[in-house]
Amino acid sequence: MRLGVLDVGSNTVHLLVVDAHPGARPLPAHSHKADLRLAQLLDEAGAIGPEGVELLVATVRDALQAAEDKGVEDLLPFATSAVREATNADDVLARVREETGVDLQVLSGAEEARLTFLAVRRWFGWSAGKLLVLDIGGGSLEIAYGIDEEPDAAASLPLGAGRLTGAWLPADPPDPADVRALRRHVRAQIARTVGEFTRFGSPDHVVATSKTFKQLARLAGAARSAEGLYVQRELKRKSLEDWVPQLAAMTAAERAELPGVSEGRAGQLLAGALVAEGAMDLFGVESVEICPWALREGVILRRLDHLPAR
Repeated sequence: MRLGVLDVGSNTVHLLVVDAHPGARPLPAHSHKADLRLAQLLDEAGAIGPEGVELLVATVRDALQAAEDKGVEDLLPFATSAVREATNADDVLARVREETGVDLQVLSGAEEARLTFLAVRRWFGWSAGKLLVLDIGGGSLEIAYGIDEEPDAAASLPLGAGRLTGAWLPADPPDPADVRALRRHVRAQIARTVGEFTRFGSPDHVVATSKTFKQLARLAGAARSAEGLYVQRELKRKSLEDWVPQLAAMTAAERAELPGVSEGRAGQLLAGALVAEGAMDLFGVESVEICPWALREGVILRRLDHLPAR
């Protein structure tokens, strides 16, 4: 069957269309993406303002049309931290439902972490052993650890690259004092959760997902995305530590000129790098392998698990 997953994230609204059936890997057929930056459209009260709601409704409507055009039989729509944490989330969800017919399911942070972990486990298989998975989104950082398909520990922290950029790094290029303050904040937040994971022992394999980690790995010399999904890519902590001060000295426009960095993500790359560096350091990780599958694939795989086999 042809499945569509509609991901209303903190940075983008992304429709991924795949051809799939139980027991087989989902094959991407189409991708429709719009940069909405919901995390940056919250007002002082933490609500998504009228402009943001209008943009969200229009974007969901466009994605719905794209899904119909591509013959999607089953649409799996969900929203993550930007909608989850908006003070007017219920009103926003009702408006989207009334105007588009799409009933967005709001995932908790723990659900995000678990579904991303499932996708990583299926990608690497049982031979990867105990996995530690790190995922930096626009609104939150997800961490999960385990040896099965369901993690033994999962956490979600409000350390998304978009959220932190808007709240902590207003200047372009950023003020060095702001960068130091953000670095302290990030590490204090992560340090509080490390014990929840280290009590299970050292992981056999440490994996990172998300656009932020992919772009940081590309900066550090990993293969271009054009070289395909199956090329092994990694990010070493030493390379990341070398890049952080360079990113901190650049404007967003200068970062956008770097290899693999998109214009839309350039502004928040420094905050993402500080989170990645902090997580790798505090968890004692020297390198992470980049996984091409993440939350959207986890949602698809969970749906396929509940379909009858052929």
